[in-house]
Amino acid sequence: MIAIQEEDIDIAALIAASRRDSMGAQVVFVGTVRDDGIEAIEFEAHAEMATKDLEEIAAGATETFGLHSVDIIHRTGLLPVGETIVVIVVGAGHRAEGFEGCRWILERIKEFVPIWKKDIAGETARWHH
Repeated sequence: MIAIQEEDIDIAALIAASRRDSMGAQVVFVGTVRDDGIEAIEFEAHAEMATKDLEEIAAGATETFGLHSVDIIHRTGLLPVGETIVVIVVGAGHRAEGFEGCRWILERIKEFVPIWKKDIAGETARWHH
């Protein structure tokens, strides 16, 4: 599954749905809103472009690392400290490809997917990519 959504992510269901008998490893990355002196982060995305970019990243990771499955869900909206931002579930034959593929996906997302965030701390807010 590749998605941009406001709703929370059912991580257990995502892991179960992506499992295949051919996999020796599933690597799961869960990004959360960290307490860096902020109250929340607001995420905005160009959903159509972001989804297309995530699909291309998943295809690139599958080809590069020989992955068996890739699922990426990124949330938008106002997310307070502790909330889930993004979940990446990678299925691979072996753990090395799974870890490498998952890290590669996360770095590509941060590089160019059109998702912007605004840190909110009281009366102060700062947009960044």
